[in-house]
Parts: sequence; C-alpha cells; structure tokens
Amino acid sequence: MEEARQVDATRRGRFITLEGPDGAGKTTQAHLVAAILRAHGKEVVTTREPGGTAVGNRLRQVLLDPETPVQPTTETLLMFAARAEHVARVIEPALAAGRWVVCDRFTDSTFAYQGDGRGIAKGDIEALAAFTHAGCWPDLTLCLDVPPATSAERMHERTLDGFEREDGDFHRRVREGFAKRAAKEARIVVIDGSRALDMVSRAVRNTVEAFIRRSEATR
Repeated sequence: MEEARQVDATRRGRFITLEGPDGAGKTTQAHLVAAILRAHGKEVVTTREPGGTAVGNRLRQVLLDPETPVQPTTETLLMFAARAEHVARVIEPALAAGRWVVCDRFTDSTFAYQGDGRGIAKGDIEALAAFTHAGCWPDLTLCLDVPPATSAERMHERTLDGFEREDGDFHRRVREGFAKRAAKEARIVVIDGSRALDMVSRAVRNTVEAFIRRSEATR
C-alpha cells in the first residue's frame, strides 16, 4: 500500500493559478501558461473561478451580476460553494489523473476581495478553505500586479461586472490584499502586469518553465 501511494503521488499533476486585480491580464496569460505546459508534453485542464462546473457557472452569474448585489458574508459563502464543486468535480480528479490544472483565480482571490476588499475576517476564510479544499492548494501562483489606475484604464471600454464597478478604494484594498498574500506564501510569484504585453509574457514563461524544471527534477 505504501508503494502504491508513492506511485500515485509521483503521478499527480500540478496546480497553477493566476491571480491579481481586475484588468491585470490573467486570462491572456492563462492561455500562455497552458500553451507552455502543452509544449512540454503536459496534459492540461484550463478552468476559472467562480465557475468551472454547471453549478459554479450559475453561481458566477449571481456573484458577478451588478443588479443583484449580496452582502459580504453571502458573497463569501457562495464563492466557497462554487469552489467546493469545482475542486471535487474538476480540479482534484484532473490532478489525480496526472493532468496539470491552470485556473484563473482561486482562494487567494477570496482573501483579497472578500477579506481585504469586503472586510470578512481572515480566520473565517481560512476555516472555509480548510472545509472545502484542505488538501488542494496551488503549487504555483502567478500574481499579476497592476495599480488601480491601470486596471480602470484597461476596463474602460468593456461591460463591467459587479466587482469591476467597485470604487477605487475597494480596488486599492484588493491590490494590497494580494501583496499581503504574496509576502506570506512562497508559491506566489508577483509579476508586474503593467508592463508591455511581451515583457509580461516573457516573465510568465520564465517562471513557468523554471517551475516545470523543478517539478520534473523531484519526480
């Protein structure tokens, strides 16, 4: 049995997340990360939060709808309800099968948006994380950092969801929240997302390829 567990651990895939304020360019870089992994022969599952499952996508509609705002506690619980489904039905099965998962947002966003942004106690978020995905945390997180002014400029011509419509103070607190998480978690690599796209992509590529080399060296 011990040998079987070791084989399974060796076969397990890796979990990479992209984080950062709205308008940081996470979706673009998530596509790049998936392409890099596939070029290295990895089988990749790409997904996002909130969402990733049928239930999660329905909850996403509620969470992002500016016409149906909910109070912070409800918002936090709905985030974790969507995440519980996501982890159980998509992320964990993929990792167990040896696939690499690339996810646009995960629990670090909850700490930043609901914790620092909304004022939900960090202890409550930690308890919900332990309840919904205690054994499932990212192996690598790329946090694209942009100041609120850059975020606002990039989002100027698109239809904004409820979070994107929040005021500058909210987005400032969110950005500070990500910085706090990065200082606490060694897996989080902060990348300056305000630079030209090719420079951001180069930093992302270098970080991901270094992570692949480390991962392969430990197998």
